[in-house]
Amino acid sequence: MARGMKRHADPVNGLLLLNKPPGMTSNRALQLVRRLMNARKAGHTGSLDPAATGMLPLCFGEATKVCAYLLDADKSYRVTAKLGSAMDTGDGDGQETDTAAVPEMNADQWNDILQSFCGESTQIPPMYSALKKDGKRLYELARKGETVEREPRAIRIDEIRLLELAGNRLVFRVSCSKGTYIRVLVEDIARKAGTVAYTARLHRETVGGFESANMIDMAAIEALAEKGSEPLRAKLLPADVALAEMPGISVDTESAERFCGGQAVTVAADEQAGLARVYEAGERFLGVGELSGDGQLAPRRVFLTQEETP
Repeated sequence: MARGMKRHADPVNGLLLLNKPPGMTSNRALQLVRRLMNARKAGHTGSLDPAATGMLPLCFGEATKVCAYLLDADKSYRVTAKLGSAMDTGDGDGQETDTAAVPEMNADQWNDILQSFCGESTQIPPMYSALKKDGKRLYELARKGETVEREPRAIRIDEIRLLELAGNRLVFRVSCSKGTYIRVLVEDIARKAGTVAYTARLHRETVGGFESANMIDMAAIEALAEKGSEPLRAKLLPADVALAEMPGISVDTESAERFCGGQAVTVAADEQAGLARVYEAGERFLGVGELSGDGQLAPRRVFLTQEETP
């Protein structure tokens, strides 16, 4: 390709579950895979810190329309906490700000502390985060030595289980709601135990209904890309798999045309109200609709097929 000429990108549609490597931002990982896929449009959902690893759903083409739904999905992590030392960033990329003795407690005592965090609670976001205050990212202010007041946010811990306790290393698995900062959770756990800690390793295992077995790492992606774009694109998942927790509704061909044209259609009145996956004749995925109590199904997100994508 001659210098200065733009590379022609293709209308690629689907989801790829990347096992993000450490030391890479989520956006950098997305752009690398997008280039290898030669995809025209791409996005990711649920950013991971650069030091973190694990599941990062990458969405291409029409599948970018599910990003908003995946942001609301529950997640699970394997966490390694380093006890006795605190970092300004809450992870190993920061500067040490404090040290404290680690209390002599057995696994049962640590597990009791962990279990006390289950349920609904509030959490104050860290200064080293991408949240904005007066138009500026908090981490930008933190790097200048500034600290601003942050509003507590509602979170939910569904399950937390101790996996390993060895010296000053505490390893646990946690399942939680969106918006939960694991770095803050680790600091809060240590505080309740009478010490300090930071997140030494963070690996996201699941997002919504996606399981870790379906992830693909960057080395495998690069190896597939060497064989051309098609072997890599064959790993893509259809967009509707990200919406598996929504009920599915089938409409006939005439209703499908109206739905895709932005019009509400009538379905069986016994269908449950709320968001639903919509299919033509139970096969072709059309998009997300919202069902009212009177049997009206209004389009909320319409998905084009590969053939229909411009």
